[in-house]
Amino acid sequence: NIAVPQWLRDGKFGIYTHWGIYAVPAYSKNATWYAHNIYVKPDSDERKHHEATYGPLEKFGYKDFIPMFTASRFDPDEWADLFKNAGARFAGPVAEHHDGFAMWDTKYSPWNAAKMGPKRNVVGELSRSIKQHGMKFMTAFHHAEHWFYFPTWDKRYDVSDPRYSGLYGVSHEPYARPTKEFLDVWIGKLIEVVDAYDPDLVWFDDGIREIQQRYRQNFLAYYFNRAAKLRKDVTVTYKSHDFVPGTGINDLELGREANVTYYEWITDTTIDSGSGWGYVSDLGFKSAEELVTGLVDRVSKNGFLLLNVGPKPDGTIPDTAKERLHAMGEWLRINGEAIYSTSPWLIAAEGPTQIKKSGSFNEDNNLRYTPQDIRYTCRDNFLYATCLTWPGDRVSFTSLVPNSEIIDRWEGLYPSEIESITMLGSDEPLKWEFTKPALVVTTPRVRPCDHAFVFKITLKDPF
Repeated sequence: NIAVPQWLRDGKFGIYTHWGIYAVPAYSKNATWYAHNIYVKPDSDERKHHEATYGPLEKFGYKDFIPMFTASRFDPDEWADLFKNAGARFAGPVAEHHDGFAMWDTKYSPWNAAKMGPKRNVVGELSRSIKQHGMKFMTAFHHAEHWFYFPTWDKRYDVSDPRYSGLYGVSHEPYARPTKEFLDVWIGKLIEVVDAYDPDLVWFDDGIREIQQRYRQNFLAYYFNRAAKLRKDVTVTYKSHDFVPGTGINDLELGREANVTYYEWITDTTIDSGSGWGYVSDLGFKSAEELVTGLVDRVSKNGFLLLNVGPKPDGTIPDTAKERLHAMGEWLRINGEAIYSTSPWLIAAEGPTQIKKSGSFNEDNNLRYTPQDIRYTCRDNFLYATCLTWPGDRVSFTSLVPNSEIIDRWEGLYPSEIESITMLGSDEPLKWEFTKPALVVTTPRVRPCDHAFVFKITLKDPF
């Protein structure tokens, strides 16, 4: 698939940030939908919280959060350093979410972070810092959803006031199709960011299915033709069939494939314990173990991981999120060779704990892996077998034994093929033997890391 650059095939893991006005109320099961819910759903928890905390919506609208979005402690170099040390190979911000507040100095609207609120060109500053830290730069766009995000026809609220149409959008009737003017701004903002900040990856939310096909096609043509002139490899992501297959990478939100695929795919998931996406003050976080094993599982099935972090309105990243990222980085420093620049093996996984159905929104934070749960990757003459939890004194790899009695089980190894077996991060010699049902390997006395333990099987050169 020429739409998948080699740098992404090698890098596997990226980090992006949902950071905007919605970080100020920091409330909702999905922070980025807070503004929509307070206007559209009068009985919603968000509306009740909003009016109890800030007063009637008629008096205090979404725009009134902007002065509180200060970014007073925003340090793009600190963010880039954190992401780099977490092991990310690409990173970047949501350039504009559904709410219409651009995070760069756009000519299309004064309602942007460079002119209001933080008065910082967030996309531009992160572009410089992330590239200087040796990572590929990405931007995410949700602005296609802006057309239906605010009820601009509702005369009770500020969303219908022409003075604020630069933020909320020009007033239109419910269920009306996007106008040419809206579509021109949609593509104009994309080209503006591409020309100014040169992202290596442009991520799209599923609202682009509402964008007229010619506009989608024109953007792809512009982006890829520009990259060809610069002799650089870029890509886009999309959901479902929002782009023609082969023009980009399919994204599974909060999901993953159940088994290895012949095509590459990407997951966008979030470091919080649910689907808060932006900063939510009382939302918990996934454990380091969940994050590490989620990365391993996806990579074994030909997937990539894009992990979201939601900073606070002052620009600081929550301490618990930092702890989780440091833990991922420490694991990757020991075990990264089983992730970076690898390919799927003939079998992705063995063991009882499996995702039963492929797709988006199938993420299960309650998975409890057993010592029999193993994921495979390979590179050159190395095969990596990752135990998703500590296997005890010995581990049995059933997928590595050829079984002529089962017609589709000829993918195993022969003893004569193996040169050595070690565990990444450990110098202890390991004993191994083939039995009829499995390759059995002893484990080190000392665990080299806290999560997911990688056996490196070095194969002899056949030539």
